[in-house]
Amino acid sequence: MSTSLRDRLRSLPAFPATLPTFDPSTAPEHAAELFLQWLDDALARGVAQPHVFTLSTAGPTGHVTARTLILKDLVDGQWVFAGARSTRKGIDLAANPSAAMTFYWPELGRQVRLTGEVEELPSTVAAADWAARPAVTDSHNPDWAAWALTPTEVEFWQASHDRQHVRHWYRAAP
Repeated sequence: MSTSLRDRLRSLPAFPATLPTFDPSTAPEHAAELFLQWLDDALARGVAQPHVFTLSTAGPTGHVTARTLILKDLVDGQWVFAGARSTRKGIDLAANPSAAMTFYWPELGRQVRLTGEVEELPSTVAAADWAARPAVTDSHNPDWAAWALTPTEVEFWQASHDRQHVRHWYRAAP
């Protein structure tokens, strides 16, 4: 890395002093509850597209890829998303059903990171999601799938302007 770029990157501001605070001792028992609280807070504060996340997968070759998706639902501790089976994401998940999801709301200095196993949901779930998409012209897409990630770990991260960031983990029982 060039010195000038390194200096420019180091000079960028970290986080403002007006970020929300987070006390892990007040966190609810289940990760999904805290996520919904943070999502509601992001919506109330006008965060654009707080349902967008990065999905990271590793396919048959072991190479990791990431892409941005939209959270479709959160039901019974499962985090639901959708897409085409024929895409890199679908191919990766068919070969290796482990994945990571990362939500990041820079305006709030908050990140939620999940890792876990992914399962394909019944075709009725995928069909309902496909039908609900805006501007759908075909009534059926056999390539469309819905998946659910069941986390084995969820990390909530709250930034602080003084870089004393707060982390809180939920882990599934072995």
